[in-house]
Amino acid sequence: MYYLPRLKEVRLLRNLRQKDVCERLNMKQSQYSRYESGEDEMKIGTLIEICQALDISSDYLLGFSDQAKRLPLSFQNNYTAEE
Repeated sequence: MYYLPRLKEVRLLRNLRQKDVCERLNMKQSQYSRYESGEDEMKIGTLIEICQALDISSDYLLGFSDQAKRLPLSFQNNYTAEE
C-alpha cells in the first residue's frame, strides 16, 4: 500500500501526533494506528476525511503525484462519512 509511508510523513510534517489526527476525525487512536501501519485498509470515505484532516490531496497520498498539494478551500471540512 503506497499511501502508508506518505500518511505518516504528512502527519509528521504537519507536526501532528496520531492523537491529534484522531481528535479531528473523531476516531479511536488504535484504529488510526492500524490504518497507518497497514493492518487495516480504509474505506474511501475515511481516506477523504484523513486527507481533509491532514490538508493534503489524495493524489499525493496514493502515489499518483509527487507534489504534496494542500486541499482547495472548497474541499476542506465539507465531507463526513455519513453523507
